[in-house]
Amino acid sequence: MGSDPIKDTPFVVINADDYYGKEGFKKVHEYLVNGGTSCMAGFVLKNPLSDNGGVTCGICKMDEENNFTEVVETYNIMKTADGAEADGVKVDTESLVSMNMWGLTPDFVETLEKGFEEFFEKEVPGNPMKAEFLIPSFIGELLEQGKISVKVLRTNDSWYGMTYKEDVEAVKDSFKNMFEKEIYKTDLFADL
Repeated sequence: MGSDPIKDTPFVVINADDYYGKEGFKKVHEYLVNGGTSCMAGFVLKNPLSDNGGVTCGICKMDEENNFTEVVETYNIMKTADGAEADGVKVDTESLVSMNMWGLTPDFVETLEKGFEEFFEKEVPGNPMKAEFLIPSFIGELLEQGKISVKVLRTNDSWYGMTYKEDVEAVKDSFKNMFEKEIYKTDLFADL
């Protein structure tokens, strides 16, 4: 019997409505194809900040070997003249943050399925219309229990999301700039 690429191949999980850049994908891919297990692209905080209001980011805590130890959800991070702050507290703009780019292996799917079943048993009955099974929260629980190890891979890519309607023009300008610098071609698949 031949192998099943869906069951035998590492994979990347991202938010469908965000732009991540190429470097993060390359780093996650290299890590996984060279035998790595679970990983996450860590984006430099100064890159995802919006000029139009506060953002919420999970600031990554790591050990000396860049293993993810915890994520500190930080709300309303605002750009300031000399960096950033959240609710009046200065935040290091060089911090790595999780923007939900995860590199995972097929054996994680089984763990995910068990967690999803538990979520339906415990969380959904109490709030069926709003309950969310959040992969970052689930991975955080597994980290606390010592059931997973996640390597944080620094990426200097800019991350673009549409948090505010005012962000649309800035995102359009960023893509125009990427086309002008030929980071991407107008025919997106021409260089594959």
